[in-house]
Amino acid sequence: MSTTQSERLRGLLEPLVSAEQLDLEEIEVSRAGRRRVLRIVVDSEEGVELDACAELSRAISAKLDETDAMGDGEYVLEVSSPGADRPLTEHRHYVRATGRLAKLHLHEGGELVARILAVDEEGLDLEVPGVKGRKPTSRRVAFDEIAKARVEIEFSRKDKKEEEA
Repeated sequence: MSTTQSERLRGLLEPLVSAEQLDLEEIEVSRAGRRRVLRIVVDSEEGVELDACAELSRAISAKLDETDAMGDGEYVLEVSSPGADRPLTEHRHYVRATGRLAKLHLHEGGELVARILAVDEEGLDLEVPGVKGRKPTSRRVAFDEIAKARVEIEFSRKDKKEEEA
């Protein structure tokens, strides 16, 4: 059984990422003209600061220079944190998104926009916003009902403003 380049890179880089108390979320190798681009996405419970990405980038670059994991050709290394609207694919992603608004696409069809109130091993407790002046309702969604999910960007949350007043 052959190992893909991404799997080899994950095995090589995961210890470096873990040493910085970060989670290795994604590795992607793509082409940009004659060069290849190695994109590495990392995250943590507290998020990732720019300095941590820069420090990790230097460590990864040194490790890749010691090995032939990227071959002989030129490549560009990008180390970043996930975007604010990243997909929720792992249990830890849902836990980190607790309190946030998310758009869920369900296997049975349809989509649901709701605030994640709690996460356990089986699924999510949600608050579905009321429509046209109605009160919000509670809903439980099991993980196996979710086809895909993504955090929704909120520029102005009512409950945050009410807390400050």
